[in-house]
Amino acid sequence: LNNDLYYVFLSDGYFEQRVVECLYSSKDLQGIELIDSYVFNQAEYIRFNSTVGKYVGYTEHGVYNAEAWNSDAGILAQELGELERFCKHNADLHYSAILDKTVAPHVRLSSVAPPTGRHPAMLMCSAYDFYPKPIRVTWLRDGGEVKSDVTSTEELANGDWYYQIHSHLEYTPRSGEKISCMVEHISLTEPMVYDWDPSLPEAERNKIAIGASGLVLGAILALAGLIYYKKKSSGLKTRC
Repeated sequence: LNNDLYYVFLSDGYFEQRVVECLYSSKDLQGIELIDSYVFNQAEYIRFNSTVGKYVGYTEHGVYNAEAWNSDAGILAQELGELERFCKHNADLHYSAILDKTVAPHVRLSSVAPPTGRHPAMLMCSAYDFYPKPIRVTWLRDGGEVKSDVTSTEELANGDWYYQIHSHLEYTPRSGEKISCMVEHISLTEPMVYDWDPSLPEAERNKIAIGASGLVLGAILALAGLIYYKKKSSGLKTRC
């Protein structure tokens, strides 16, 4: 994880940039690191690293400044002070406001067309809009974990802090079997198991219901038209 702070200066086609980064990987902030980089026209020329404890220059100008700044105890103390003032302070805020939050995934189990292979059927288990990123999706067949013929995507970022993942199982259906998708995530108090119902999906049932209704309505209209035609024909014969 990192907190970034950018300063950008533009003048007559020249580009000066300063990037301050805080790097950490755990809530106890062990090993937290401050990196203060100076960049000119996309080339970094000097950097302060709190772990190293001094400036390092990467160009002639950067080496010159590094020697001058490293000899000033006040400048070094100010940079190290940013580790506490900026990095650790903002890390606590981020953990309390964002990183400690969890959002449970929405899971959908569906049948999809299998690729050309040795199995005639494929299921897809999709988990949507979960946070944080780590998640585990596994397949169960009659209670036992399935490890072969399974492919999964990585956790895909939605671009709005949330993630999604898709796992596929190729299989040959067997009578009376039970296939399930199990999802484990920090937002869940226990693993959630979703059983596959081999009956027709709701969307397909709706299509059939709409089609059947259309057929019934068409038959009723045709019958009404036939009755009207016969009555009209009968009236004409009587008047004649």
